[in-house]
Amino acid sequence: MSASRLTIAIAGGDIALPDTGQIAVFGPRVGYDLSVLPKDRVVVVTGFYPDYAHFEGQGFACTVIPEGRFSAAILCLPRAKPLARALLAQAAGSSDLVIVDGAKTDGIESILKELRKRVEVSAPLSKAHGKVFSLSGSDAFADWAAVSSSITDGFVTAPGVFSADGVDPGSAMLAAHLPKKLGAQVADLGGGWGYLSRAVLERDSIETLYLVEADHAALDCARQNITDSRVQFHWADATHWETPALLDVVVMNPPFHTGRAADPSLGRAFVQAAAKLLKPSGQLWMVANRHLPYEVTIAQAFVQSEEIAGDAKFKILCGTRPATKRR
Repeated sequence: MSASRLTIAIAGGDIALPDTGQIAVFGPRVGYDLSVLPKDRVVVVTGFYPDYAHFEGQGFACTVIPEGRFSAAILCLPRAKPLARALLAQAAGSSDLVIVDGAKTDGIESILKELRKRVEVSAPLSKAHGKVFSLSGSDAFADWAAVSSSITDGFVTAPGVFSADGVDPGSAMLAAHLPKKLGAQVADLGGGWGYLSRAVLERDSIETLYLVEADHAALDCARQNITDSRVQFHWADATHWETPALLDVVVMNPPFHTGRAADPSLGRAFVQAAAKLLKPSGQLWMVANRHLPYEVTIAQAFVQSEEIAGDAKFKILCGTRPATKRR
């Protein structure tokens, strides 16, 4: 494996880490190489559950919300610019030194131009289709701090969460086609900031709704958007989450991207997970982009499967009676 930009920059002397103090690493994804850092001084800051679990499993201290001050912060640039700005404001406001590492496809060139208009930035090291550079921590980016916003029907969202600017049309289509009766025990896998869950809760038959979401920021929004006592909120990877009791129905609008690349295996994993959570008579209701090939997976995981509705962009799929072994 070739050395990462961060490793090359530190090992080559382009960036000097302080000799003492904690080092916060904001937003590293699974596979990001932290081997050049002193593990006993590193705090991984991430609200994405799979990443949190990964780095915690490697022995790193992990947190969702950073506390105190750091001698240095490393920002692994996310693709969503509002989130990138918010994380940079957080890193710069809590650290003496900020190191920014990002790929061209994630907007590193754009953020570098913005930073140079405000502060002095070190000469960037260009490597592996990206750049890494540093700047001094300050409050120069306080106006970039994360601010929640209200959208249609008073829903609260946050920078970087899925569909932060409005209701996702696929979720809206699924909500419109759900049956009037869904049973007592229901889960919304990848429930985001709660749009679909709130639609499900319009049904009096619901006794418990499990909203499962990997993005901590989105889950925080869901807690604000849904005050119904029937909801249980779970910060977890939906593909590995275990229900306290088998379910009558699972609803979902599963993710299908890893970074910029479409990755249908994510949706397939959601389908397979749903089948294992359901009662023998249970149903899966899901929406997917028209081009995603989930029909085969649903047909394998359920005794009966069909497309209920759709248009040129989306399709509503239903699986009934799981055929796979339940958890």
